[in-house]
Amino acid sequence: MELRRVTVDGVDLNVALAGEGPAVLLLHGFPHTWELWTHVMDGLADRYRVIAPDLRGLGASARVASDLDAGTLAADAEAVLDALGVSSAAVIGIDAGTPPAFLLAMRRPDLVRQLVVMESLLGGLPGAEEFLAHGAPWWFGFHSEPGLAESVLTGHEAEYIDWFLDAGTLGQGVEPAIRDAFVDAYTGTESLRCAFSYYRALPSSARQIQEAVRTARLTVPTMAIGARPVGGALERQLRPVADHVVGHIIEDCGHIIPLHRPAELLGLLEPFLATTGTKAGAGTEARAAATAGQK
Repeated sequence: MELRRVTVDGVDLNVALAGEGPAVLLLHGFPHTWELWTHVMDGLADRYRVIAPDLRGLGASARVASDLDAGTLAADAEAVLDALGVSSAAVIGIDAGTPPAFLLAMRRPDLVRQLVVMESLLGGLPGAEEFLAHGAPWWFGFHSEPGLAESVLTGHEAEYIDWFLDAGTLGQGVEPAIRDAFVDAYTGTESLRCAFSYYRALPSSARQIQEAVRTARLTVPTMAIGARPVGGALERQLRPVADHVVGHIIEDCGHIIPLHRPAELLGLLEPFLATTGTKAGAGTEARAAATAGQK
């Protein structure tokens, strides 16, 4: 494992690197850092060059609380790949990493050879009505109000992060070292402000996604993976706008898939990443059925 600093549009990003081979870019969400992908990187690094940045403003990347919309994050991801000399990559995003992964694939199908997205929604695209029937999760509104959440939570970061880690693993929690890394990354008013600014940028991100699908289709082979609570909502959003989609739900799995069910996730990723061409992923169902429930 190597940690490297990459400067993107004047912002220093912390990037974890492992392995050799075709590139795989991993984009985390909240309240995570690149360590979210620890087990996935271990599982892929013998065949792939795995690249896992801390998103701008988060983890060990520079603290910025502006330009945190999905379009800017997609540009960051593209610039990281360019700085590392990568001309083709599979892109995997979860939670807040899903919209930028999607936009990067929409903008640069020549760069993104495959797309994997998990446990997130793509703005206001149709398909998530059932999931949103009772409104968005409570913390979306709490985080979106400028200045509120960070003023309430400063000094109580560990308890707050623990709630998400426990809920996201159905009560199992995560390894102490990874938990401590997450808590450290989100401790302090400025760290919280940067994190919650992602939620404050959601309207801009939603407009960018809507504009992207208005003018183009998603042409790269795509896999959508759901667990609790998002389930199949993301796949339903993708179906009308994508040419080649395969969907899976991992049973008995919380939102933080890479830490809660890493073996099952790798069981889906490995055959999908090994395929090429426009039908990538279409033949993975039988192999994946042993480790994940199908819709």
